[in-house]
Amino acid sequence: MRIIERRGLYFTISLILMIPGILYMVWSLAARGTLLPLSIDYKGGLNWEMRFPQEVQPGDVRQVFVDNGFDDTSVVTVGNANTVQVKTQEITPEEKAVLVDALNAKFTSFEELSYRNIGPAIGSEVSRAAIFAVALASLLILFYLAYSFRSVPHPLRYGTCAVTALIHDVLVTISFIAIMNIFFGWEVDALFLTAILTVIGYSVSDSIVVFDRIRENLKRHRNESFNTVTNRSIIETASRSLGTQIATLLTLVSILMLGGPTLQKFVAVMIVGILSGTYSSIFNAAALLVAWEEKSWLHREDKNGVVGKPAAA
Repeated sequence: MRIIERRGLYFTISLILMIPGILYMVWSLAARGTLLPLSIDYKGGLNWEMRFPQEVQPGDVRQVFVDNGFDDTSVVTVGNANTVQVKTQEITPEEKAVLVDALNAKFTSFEELSYRNIGPAIGSEVSRAAIFAVALASLLILFYLAYSFRSVPHPLRYGTCAVTALIHDVLVTISFIAIMNIFFGWEVDALFLTAILTVIGYSVSDSIVVFDRIRENLKRHRNESFNTVTNRSIIETASRSLGTQIATLLTLVSILMLGGPTLQKFVAVMIVGILSGTYSSIFNAAALLVAWEEKSWLHREDKNGVVGKPAAA
């Protein structure tokens, strides 16, 4: 199976998948001053915690807010099944009175445990912390992989290619969020950051599996070209990578179907990110290594059909 030889096609597909996210961030920065559509977790809003006399579903509580015009509301269970935390945009005292009446009408009664506004300053601080967390994770991964692969030529390339692959996954996920924002009004909340960091972990884990097999095969097959060794390594690790990801995706799809509206965005982002991570680990990260080695984005083959010099060189 000639995977690396088609790397030009894989790079083109990746570029097409990333372009919507890049264009959306440019437009959003120019139009709104932010790269992404931010929820109240980042731009400020209301945090309202309440306890009911009986068990309630977060989706039922959220529906009360949606029915009254607060579509960007998120509701999660806190502690036990009858206590929930509501996050929504800032509301006036009159709007609060309407919501209290609606909640009492649907659930008989409830007790207000906390009611506080999250100012824009706190939201801005969270945004900076989120960007710093992703940047720091990428930097640590780069140096960790460069150190771990110090026994092979050009160890820094492995870390660089893994980080490039995870940046690809982040941009593909942003493209998904951009499309969903345009059609369904989705916004970036705190769970989005959790999903992104999880996707980064999966992406790097998959890349390391392939890179580690490349390192082993470079020693076993010294007379083969780097292209051939990389192809062999991808094929040998594909079943393991795909098996792990399919098992994870089946669980996520189950949560997406049964987890309710509160978890839908988080799980959907996870699914897209993991699919992208699987793709980038197999078709991008290793292909970038070969492209770097051959100094060519496209496959090059001599008249004898041999690519490059032996890997041992």
